[in-house]
Amino acid sequence: MSDSRQLVSAPRPMVEAMTTPIPLFLVRTSSPIGRLELTSDGDAITSLSIERGGRLPLETLPENPNAVLDEAVRQLGEYFAGTRTAFELPLHLAGTDFQKAVWQILAELPFGECTSYGEIGQRLGRLTGGRAVGGAVGANPVPLIIGCHRVLSSTGRVTGYSGGEGIPTKLWLLAHEGIVLAA
Repeated sequence: MSDSRQLVSAPRPMVEAMTTPIPLFLVRTSSPIGRLELTSDGDAITSLSIERGGRLPLETLPENPNAVLDEAVRQLGEYFAGTRTAFELPLHLAGTDFQKAVWQILAELPFGECTSYGEIGQRLGRLTGGRAVGGAVGANPVPLIIGCHRVLSSTGRVTGYSGGEGIPTKLWLLAHEGIVLAA
């Protein structure tokens, strides 16, 4: 007996092209960990990218500096020179409420101190939220300004870094801040 039903596939969802909005203001600067690219909406910093593999995300766009970006470049220069331990810059960060809560904890973590993914999860009341915390840390749109490099595993090991060249960049930043890793 033959089955007369036909298999009908569900309609495919339309996929929209994901595009990065063109920032109003953009500047690049050199640093000991590679070139940095910062964007601003005119009032605050919106992103900071560290060169990876010799490339920056918006390097095909012309620079368009403003006072906020000029101040950020100045403060980053002081950080790398060892004369600045905290940034005083306005930030407008796009993210989920959870991501913003993680970034706020990171923003409060002083220069030269570190924490773990688990400790951040505990502070947020998510005792088993280490993986979610790791995702939020990795999504930090302003590394360096908000020190996501200061987050280690619960054993004190370096487990990853999404900025620049990854772990070598994180190790450089930790050493720059005098953070000694467990052997």
